[in-house]
Amino acid sequence: MTELLQAQARAQELRRQIEHHNYQYYVLDAPEISDQEYDALLRELQELENEHPALVTPDSPTQRVGAEPLKAFGVVKHRRPLLSLGNAFTKDELREWHRKVAKLLPGENLSFVCEHKMDGLAIALTYKDGQFAVGATRGDGEEGENVTQNLRTIRSLPLKVRGEASGAFEVRGEVFLPISGFEKLNKEREKDGLPLFANPRNAAAGSVRQLDPKVTAKRPLDIYIYMLGWVENGEMPQTHWEALELMKKWGFKENPHNHKCDSLEEVEKYYDEWYERRDKLPYEADGIVVKLNSLDQQQRLGSVGREPRWAIAFKFPAHQATTQLKDIGISVGRTGTLNPYAILEPVYVGGVVIRQATLHNEDDIRRKDIRLGDTVVIQRAGDVIPQVVGPVLEKRKDKPPEFSIEEKLRGRDGKAHCPVCGTEIYRPEGEVMYYCPNSSCPAQLQESIEHFVSKPGMDIRGIGEKLSAAFLSEGLVRNVADLYDLKVEQLATREGMGEKSVRNIIDAIAKSKKRPLPNVIFALGIRHIGEENAVLLAHEFSNLKALSEAKEERLDAIPGIGDKIGESILAYFNSPDNCTIIQRLMKILDTPEIPAARKAGPLAGEEFVVTGTLRSMSRDQAWEKIRAAGGTTKPNLTKNTRYLVVGGDAGSKLDKARAAGIETITEEQLLRMLNPPSSGQPRLFS
Repeated sequence: MTELLQAQARAQELRRQIEHHNYQYYVLDAPEISDQEYDALLRELQELENEHPALVTPDSPTQRVGAEPLKAFGVVKHRRPLLSLGNAFTKDELREWHRKVAKLLPGENLSFVCEHKMDGLAIALTYKDGQFAVGATRGDGEEGENVTQNLRTIRSLPLKVRGEASGAFEVRGEVFLPISGFEKLNKEREKDGLPLFANPRNAAAGSVRQLDPKVTAKRPLDIYIYMLGWVENGEMPQTHWEALELMKKWGFKENPHNHKCDSLEEVEKYYDEWYERRDKLPYEADGIVVKLNSLDQQQRLGSVGREPRWAIAFKFPAHQATTQLKDIGISVGRTGTLNPYAILEPVYVGGVVIRQATLHNEDDIRRKDIRLGDTVVIQRAGDVIPQVVGPVLEKRKDKPPEFSIEEKLRGRDGKAHCPVCGTEIYRPEGEVMYYCPNSSCPAQLQESIEHFVSKPGMDIRGIGEKLSAAFLSEGLVRNVADLYDLKVEQLATREGMGEKSVRNIIDAIAKSKKRPLPNVIFALGIRHIGEENAVLLAHEFSNLKALSEAKEERLDAIPGIGDKIGESILAYFNSPDNCTIIQRLMKILDTPEIPAARKAGPLAGEEFVVTGTLRSMSRDQAWEKIRAAGGTTKPNLTKNTRYLVVGGDAGSKLDKARAAGIETITEEQLLRMLNPPSSGQPRLFS
């Protein structure tokens, strides 16, 4: 049980970090960590969820792609999703991917196309009767931003294809900034006193997503097309290589280093060649992409979760360098986590000067045996903040003591205190992180406000990072309840805010007073409470007052709410500062009460999992209906799962359910179970 609790706590922390970095990377174009480090976080979460399937949640970063598109550009719904790629970091992992593909296609000939994995911005281009019509970013994979006008400024993008092309079709590609163009752009920005771009990918993304196309036009962007997405009239080619040849005839620019391989050995040879030559490329590339050549095989293999089975990214090892670890600093996160980071002697790595790097947590520092004063190996893969790989032991002159957060933050009273607010810190039993328990800690407040106003929370649009920081620094807001005291005149005098923007914010604040209870609970930012758990609590307690008065015994009895989550809820509502805020919110909000979860009903005692796309309702609505009928829902299969509800494009859960002997039902069968004949028990079949 202790191992499961530790895994649950780590999974929660990993999801928080990954979602934060998704937002920084995809929405703000301001990455804070390297690709290599992000991949490590995502991989650790995937491994935890594979080991403990009960930990998978619908909102886990492993279940989705990218981040929400910005509404400022208008939204384009992709006819076919733009998926993300799974990663291989060693030849053994590449060979394991090949083994799985061969097992799924027994006896079939496999050939591949290898391409450089470029560090740019993925885009989808729709053409109608040969004319460029719509260009969109990947966004969250299902919807992207409409950046058509900006893409029109890229000279290598054909506005009209060569030859005849009737009907509509879509091609996909990568917008990138050549290294020479990136260096020139940064020199110009430095001369003008503007912030420098972190890397070519960041610069390319920022250029494509300018609100003014004239700015985009001034930047030397280029584009390589790498895929034919769909064709409305006419047949698709039989292979990916034939599709590349067809697109080349249409006038699209493709990477001249694309290569067709007839065996895995040829793929590995291609990788080795470009690993040695990558520093000579005119653009940033962090690996190769390996795709099955047969489009029929691609279609039959399909995808699992966020990744196609028929392709994989084989990453190059990260750029590395050595430097001195001068000190270890401590930052404070939204939920009070104390996050150590390395303060380094500045070193030039892969085109960027590195001064800081993440250290994850105290246990990770000790596992790697990193000590103050060490010469350490750091690595990056195209972004600013890298990770510390470990010390160079042969260069360690003495043996400094092991690093301790408590020792680092110990005060004259012998206790360790938060470096920002001075509150005594603590480390929950079985967890790897230390915490500052003060929800009014200035370091936590800004992130708490950003979380509170987010779309899954109170959905107060218009208040982002900059406004949150300004409200706090000016004393307008001291906690989330103060947002409801903001007046038009306090915002109207702010630089850059017009009358319409002010009115939109005030209206959004007013509208948020009627947010459903699950959103309100999520917005509070209670540790371990995501969207799924917020729904569970809302149905159990029906209003905020009842939740705030919850006892340990009742929390323990809720399916899906374990000891650790229950402790977190009790700790939150036992804080005097939090109670003051809750009391104010209960007076301010007009949250509709919802009936407590029914203990009896046609589905009483049955556990359901939903997979795939349902036709008549969303997955959230299906969960609501099942719970209202007395059933329970889980995001993943467990030993107690009775039924798997199967929608369209079902993934691996269907195979797992069949292997485990779990009964599978259709959406129509679920609806009949929800509305059974009045005479008796739910019936699956009429």
